[in-house]
Formats: sequence, structure tokens, C-alpha cells
Amino acid sequence: MPLFFRKRKPSEEARKRLEYQMCLAKEAGADDILDISKCELSEIPFGAFATCKVLQKKVLIVHTNHLTSLLPKSCSLLSLATIKVLDLHDNQLTALPDDIGQLTALQVLNVERNQLTYLPRSIGNLIQLQTLNVKDNRLKELPDTLGELRSLRTLDISESEIQRLPQMLAHVRTLETLSLDASSMVYPPQEVCGAGTEAIQQFLCKASGLEYYPPSQYLLPVLEQDGAENSRDSPNGPTDRFSSEEVEWQNRFSDYEKRKEQKMLEKLEFERRLELGQREHAQLLQQSNSQKDEILQTVKEEQSRLEQGLSERQRYLDAERQRLQEQLKQTEQSISNRIQKLLQENQRQKKSSEILKSLENERIRMEQLMSITQEETENLRRREIASAMQQMLTESCKTQLIQMASEAQRQNLVQQACSSMAEMDERFQQILSWQQMDQNKAISQILQESAMQKAAFEALQVKKDLMHRQIRKQIKLIETELLQLTQLELKRKSLDTEALQEMISEQRWVLSSLLQQLLKEKTQREEELREILTELEAKSETKQENYWLIQYQRLLNQKPLSLKLQEEGLERQLVALLVELSAEHYLPIFAHHRISLDMLSRMGPGDLAKVGVSEAGLQHQILRRAQELLDATRARPELLKPPQGEVLPTAPEELPEAVRPSAPRAELEAQTSECVVCLEREAQMIFLNCGHVCCCQQCCQPLRTCPLCRQDIAQRLRIYHSR
Repeated sequence: MPLFFRKRKPSEEARKRLEYQMCLAKEAGADDILDISKCELSEIPFGAFATCKVLQKKVLIVHTNHLTSLLPKSCSLLSLATIKVLDLHDNQLTALPDDIGQLTALQVLNVERNQLTYLPRSIGNLIQLQTLNVKDNRLKELPDTLGELRSLRTLDISESEIQRLPQMLAHVRTLETLSLDASSMVYPPQEVCGAGTEAIQQFLCKASGLEYYPPSQYLLPVLEQDGAENSRDSPNGPTDRFSSEEVEWQNRFSDYEKRKEQKMLEKLEFERRLELGQREHAQLLQQSNSQKDEILQTVKEEQSRLEQGLSERQRYLDAERQRLQEQLKQTEQSISNRIQKLLQENQRQKKSSEILKSLENERIRMEQLMSITQEETENLRRREIASAMQQMLTESCKTQLIQMASEAQRQNLVQQACSSMAEMDERFQQILSWQQMDQNKAISQILQESAMQKAAFEALQVKKDLMHRQIRKQIKLIETELLQLTQLELKRKSLDTEALQEMISEQRWVLSSLLQQLLKEKTQREEELREILTELEAKSETKQENYWLIQYQRLLNQKPLSLKLQEEGLERQLVALLVELSAEHYLPIFAHHRISLDMLSRMGPGDLAKVGVSEAGLQHQILRRAQELLDATRARPELLKPPQGEVLPTAPEELPEAVRPSAPRAELEAQTSECVVCLEREAQMIFLNCGHVCCCQQCCQPLRTCPLCRQDIAQRLRIYHSR
């Protein structure tokens, strides 16, 4: 038998028959018979067990089905405790339940034409069993417990594989009929089996050492319980009672057949009425289907029209979405390129800063600064230096005042838009008039007060420091890039696209880390400059007059780095070449190695890489431009001579910007974005460590986490937008 099999589904006729028989058995006044034969059952339904138990049925007929087991799951044989007749012939039973002995009231058991291979030993407990029919099965032997069936009258084991009878069968004294295949028997012998039931019983009794008596002397009234009181030893008393009981059972069966025919006629009438109802229902259903088809056709046409409009709208939205995605991709690509260049430039700045430190030799410069000669004292341009100091302090003051005024203007724009403009104009007029009236007084005060001279020197020192200026430029570029990344991220969220969100987040984290590093470097550089100032102040002569004025004049007259490198041996055209290629950070390297245009003509990319120029593209550009310059100078030698009467600049030149983004200049200008909290003011604060620029100064104060990514805010950095 296969492990998995599909249950055979009963036909409609069989299902109707089962329902009819179950309803018939439950009617008031119904007999004690439950007939569910020919219903194509694969197992006895649970309702049949419940009906037999509740209504105390005595006859259960389940023949001509597809049963493979008598007892289904969740059912008990005790539900059939009142059954006297159990008809199971023409099924597919392979075994009877092991506890079939619980059916102590069973009198007739018919399992003909099944697939039984053995009989359970508990069958000997059926003390009232009179008829046992196991014909046409696969039995090979009978259990010894058959000898305990004291009421058995008929036993049919024909058309099976049994060759031996158990000797215990001799104890069944009531056996009247024994049907078997005499030709296949081994024990008893074939001649004994061919002689009939009496000869077989005599042979078994003789083999068991028992005296044989005919069955008529041991018949018991087994059809009714009250007959069990008669004595087993009176051989002639029960015979008349048995015959009367047999007649009574025949009458009851005939009544059952009559009622069965009547019920069948009622069933046919019911089926006729049911067929008429089904025809009427089919007509109504046909009308309903026609109306439904018309409605469906109308709905289908309307739906097709709506789908066509939706498809056109969807195509338009898809095209618009694709266009916006392409724009976003291009913007992201440009931002990624600028970030990559910014990172490369940061590495270059680190290398050049180390070389600058070694070339400048701070300590030597400090010693030279502290030694003030008499000649410098005589040549002190006091009035000019004081004017420069006053201008430096005025510019610092102006910057602070402009920032304060800008803050006040931004805070008062929402509340007092008209009155604030007049007040701010009045304040600016007062500040400008005060500056014009007290300019001469400030100059004379600067000449007398050493603290103001020191403050002016410190401001100029920070402004002219090359490393501090490079760090400021890089911080400004990173602030611009973070603002653009935040705007791009907000635009992506509004478009509900998440294609390149991880790349934007990764770039933002890289820029945030770089910004924190640059802020630390800026603070560290300012500390170094303050230490230098403190050391200057400690080592200065106590009675030296105009000490800070002389230092300010020295710093003001200090030559720029490019001019120093030219004086150290670098050619003017080579300096211009490096500046043109945005490689001015390699000037100290070329000056340190004394590289000239003639040397570059004999060098290759590998030689430049050994010197410290790591970019392959820049190596080829430097070599190509140097060769072009040499070719041009050979044609016009006067290009190598410096111009006559060249005046050296007295103030430091501004170095070109370290990074030149490939994007248009308009994109490098300070971007503005509205605050995501108040949606009124511009976003002015950078949140670290996430790097988002999404809040104004007023709204960021109570915040502890970033409104966009919900990360903790470790540091806030203010952005001043340039107008």
C-alpha cells in the first residue's frame, strides 16, 4: 500500500444516499437498523458511530464500500456496544481492530470478500457470536481463541489460504456448519474434511481427547439476553425457544424490507420534486447570468477607459521620475568627484604642511623676530603701521558687528519686518560715524597702548598664516558640500527614491569626519600661534619701545612663499606652471630638490613619483607643459630674463585655491536651504557627527538628535552664508 494516497471522492448519488440513510436512521420511530451500504465510503463517518451510540442501533450494514479500516481516528468501538449484526462484506479491510472483543453483544459478523490476513485473538471474547463469515480473504491460519466462541453455529473459511484447523475448535460444541476448501486442507486430512462438519468435529474431539456430542444438545438462546438463564446441560430445552426467535427475526427483516421499499418510493418522489426545483433555479440563474454579463460588459468598458487614462498618466509620471533621477545622478556624480578631489587635496596639504614646517624652520624665524635691531627702530614707519593696525582692528570689529547685525536682522525679520530695517540703518550710520570721528584718536591710542598693538599683531598673524588659511578654505568647501548633500537627500526623500541613498550617506560621513579633523587641526594651529605669541612676549625686552609695531611691520613686509621659492632658486616660469596646474602645494618639494625646467625635460613620470608627485595625470601634465615652455624659451630666449624694475610686493599674496571643482561656479556659491523644523528661516547649523545641514540657529538649541537621521548631536557648527 502506498504511503500517501488520495481519498476517493464519493459520487453525488452516493453522497445523497448517505445523507438520506443517516436522516432515515434519526427519524422518530425508526427501526434498529443503520444501512449505509453502497455509499462509496473510504471510512465510516463519525456520525454513524454517534448515531449507533445514542439511538442504540442493533444492526450496522456497511457492505459494498471502499473501507480499509473499520475504526477511523477519534472513534471508539464502545460506540458499537449494542450492535448485534455487523455486515462488512465487499470492502478492502486488511485487518480487524485488535479490541474487537469489546463488542460482546455481536451475534453476526460478515467480512466476506475483503483482504484480511489474520484475525485478532480478542475475537474469542465475542461470547454471543453465532455466525462468522470470513470467506474469500487472505487468511493463512485461525487463532486458537476461536475455541472460546461457545455460541458459534456457522463458520465459513472457504476460498482462503487456510490449510490447518486449530484443535481448540473442538471446544465449540454448537458448531453446525463449517464451510472450507477440503482439497487444500492438510489438518484434518482431505477425506475427513470432505465428509462434512460432523466428521471434522469428531476428528478434532478425538485428537483433543474429548467425547463428541451433536450440536443440537448444546444450542443456547443467544438472540436474547433473558435466554442466558437456561442451563447449558439441558440438551432439548432451548430448541423450541430458538425456533420461535428465528421466526421473530424473519418477521422483523420482512417488515424492514417493506419499510425500505416505502422509503425508496418517498425518496424517488423527493428527488422528482428536487429536480423540478433545480430546473426553476437553473432558469433563474440563467436570467441572472445574462443580467450579470450586461453589467460586467459596462463595467469592463468603464474600467478599460480608466486604465487607459491611468496608463497615460503613469507613463508621464515615469518619464518625469526618470528625468529627475537622471538629474540626481548627475548631481551626485559631480558631488562625488568634488569630494574625491577634496580628499586628495587634503592628503596633499598634509604632505606640503610637513615640508613647509621643515623649510620655514619656525624656531629660527622666532629668534630672528625677537632680535630687534637699531636700524629697524629708526626705520619704523609708526604712522603707517598704526594705520594698518587700526585698519586690521577695524576690519575685525566690522566683521563681528556685521555678524551680530546679521543675526539680529534674521531674528527680527519675522516679528518686526518694517521697523527693524530703520533701526539697523541707524545703528550702521552711528557705527560708521563713530569710526570716522575716532579714527585719528584710535591711531594715536594704538601707538600708545601695547595691548592693542599685540591684538593687532595676533589678528594679522592668524590672517597671514598659510596653514591656517588653507584649513579655513577646506572647511568652507566641506561646509558647502555638506549643505548640497543635505539638499540632495531631502530632494530624494520627496521623490521617494532610495537607489543611491547609501552612497550619499557614506559621502556625508566621510565629509563629517574630515570636517571634524580640520576643526581639530584649526584649533591646534591657533594654539601653536598663541604659544608663539606667548613666547615672543616672554622673550621680548622689557623696556623696548614700539616692540609690537616693529613685529607687525616685519609680518606685513614678509614676502610671499612663491617669491621666497624663486629667491631660493626656483624659476619664475616653473612657479607659474605649478600654479596654473593647481599644484602649488608641490612648490616646497621642487625648491627642496632644486628642480628646474631643464631637469624636468630629462625626467620621467617615475622620477616625479620618487620625488613625491603621486598623481599620474599631473605627472604627465607637468612634463608636457615644461617641454612646451622649454621649446618656447629656445625660440625666444628673452623669456627667461626677469623684467627690469620689477617691484616686489610688500604684502603676502593670496595663494590660489587648493581645490578647483569641475562643477560650474554657480554651484560653489553658498547654497541656502530652509529649516526642516520651522520651515521659515535658512538652515545655518551643521550637526556632527552625522553632517546634516537642516536647522536654523533658533530651532537647533532644544534639539538633542538630528531631525533627519535621529542620531545624537555631538557638536553644532554655525555656517555664515556669503551674499
